[in-house]
Amino acid sequence: MSEAEEVSTDLTWNAVKLVVCMILSLSFIIGTPGNCIVIWTVCTKMKQVTPSVLLILNLAIADILILITLPIWIYSFADSWVFGIVFCKILVFMIYCSMYASIFLITALSLERLMAVFYPFTMQRYKTKENIFVIMFLIWFLSIAFGVTIIPFQETDEINGGLQCTCRNYSTTGQKVSYLLLETLAGFVVPFLIICTCYVCVAKRIRQMTYQSKQRSERLITSIVVAFFLCWFPHHLFNILDIISVQIEDSNEIYSALEKIIDKGEYVSGALVFISSCINPLLYAFAARKFQNHLRFAKISKLSQFCFPGSPGDARDNSGCVCYKRIGSDNLVWFLTWYPRLKISFTGAEKQDG
Repeated sequence: MSEAEEVSTDLTWNAVKLVVCMILSLSFIIGTPGNCIVIWTVCTKMKQVTPSVLLILNLAIADILILITLPIWIYSFADSWVFGIVFCKILVFMIYCSMYASIFLITALSLERLMAVFYPFTMQRYKTKENIFVIMFLIWFLSIAFGVTIIPFQETDEINGGLQCTCRNYSTTGQKVSYLLLETLAGFVVPFLIICTCYVCVAKRIRQMTYQSKQRSERLITSIVVAFFLCWFPHHLFNILDIISVQIEDSNEIYSALEKIIDKGEYVSGALVFISSCINPLLYAFAARKFQNHLRFAKISKLSQFCFPGSPGDARDNSGCVCYKRIGSDNLVWFLTWYPRLKISFTGAEKQDG
């Protein structure tokens, strides 16, 4: 490599490090307080934690576990990795485990909202604490199982004169392709297809309804899908490019050009992933909280009754709707936001009790 090429490579690497450090710093500064507020609010301010809120709480926990590692990564990119190979493997496992948990929880929230809109009675029947804890256990178990797979491959290596904890050492090309495919399928393709399917169905149902916050719900759905795609697609795109580079390794010119793109692009795309943990509180927790505050301002934070069309055998009020009484304000947020078929009647609790 000539001196001019070395200078160009150093400048490119310094630019990449600067961009990565900026993204990670902003993610830490914005995301850490947001997720801490969600955890603090749920644990200290909510007397009754619904299954939906429990999903959001676990999402905030997963995201905060990711974000608290960022100062170490920022220091590493700004200088070099000085914490040893063992801590490198532990930290990467922690990030991958938490990232899988975050993705699976977002997917579970999309399925929960689909069920809430299309099968509200079935949802309420099976939405018990026991069932939700089983779901939480499965999500974290799968996240740990997928996260463990990175440990044998993660290594430290010298990059442009500094040691970094960003390298992976595969025994064979087949092993590399298999791992990258597993990561992309389990961490993006399957969850994204489920999320898109769920929210498209929910959006179609919302368009058929007429209620005050209809446009807000549609914007929220669009934001969730677009944010997930923008945060995660670049990282997995470079996984796919890495797989392609393995297949065309014999073609020296194309392989060399692709390797240069991957070597630099995978760092920036990897940093973008952390933005997901930064914006999740805005998309899931604060959106519901803002709507709840709006309801409190309108003096209907406690709704004594809500009605569904129901089945012939159900108890009904004068309007012919099935009556359910005294749902809490936290549940109300989710019902009003995600149950477009809901018909609400503001009848006093005392009158109903009579």
